[in-house]
Amino acid sequence: METLYNAENERARCGACAIRHRAVCGALEREELAALSRISHQRSFAAGQVIMSDQDPVDFFANVISGVVKLTKTLPDGRQQIVGLQFAPDFLGRAFSPAHTYFAEAAGDVELCCFPRNSFEALLQSSPGLEHRLFEQALQELDAAREWMVVLGRKTAQEKIASFLCLIARRSLVAPCPRGAVSAQPTFELPVSRADMADFLGLTIETVSRQITRLRTKHLIRLCDHQHFMVPDLAALNELAGHDLPALH
Repeated sequence: METLYNAENERARCGACAIRHRAVCGALEREELAALSRISHQRSFAAGQVIMSDQDPVDFFANVISGVVKLTKTLPDGRQQIVGLQFAPDFLGRAFSPAHTYFAEAAGDVELCCFPRNSFEALLQSSPGLEHRLFEQALQELDAAREWMVVLGRKTAQEKIASFLCLIARRSLVAPCPRGAVSAQPTFELPVSRADMADFLGLTIETVSRQITRLRTKHLIRLCDHQHFMVPDLAALNELAGHDLPALH
């Protein structure tokens, strides 16, 4: 009787998760979900805190519940390059790999649902649905990386900034403007600094600031404050970025 009660509690906990249906665990059957819940635990990371290091062995994987994770690649001479941003419900880590290929840091306050490596990989081998969902997400990340190659290699500075802001608008939760301002227009918090934007886009900080000012002058964006952006016309910003509008939905 106690075992049944615990299993029901575990399923209920995962069933109440806001990201479950979009995360890799959304493909699990009831008993598989209970098994995953038994090995999972939530962890919070403050802004700037290291989540995974490319110098440490892999000991856990995670779903991003909230916040943004910044992925960085370290070169042999110590230089670093931001190679990606992960949002809810992205999967953090690479299954069946003995080492991390990147450095993961909390861009802001981050909440993760973590799974010990050995237990998760064992469950992955016995759960075709979970394995398939993880494969699908890996292919989506590959497609996104290829699209970002086009942004970096072919687009102008203004198109790069517009593409980046469209990416954040698409992936971030829409939040109200600070200080009590109310608006039905898309509003989001920029999860990284201007310096990180420049690094991610292959631009200088000065160019990033200049292009943001130009987008404001064109009334394509508004700033609620230094980090909170409002987009009066998302379709127009998307067009400037050179994206197909359905990609934002």
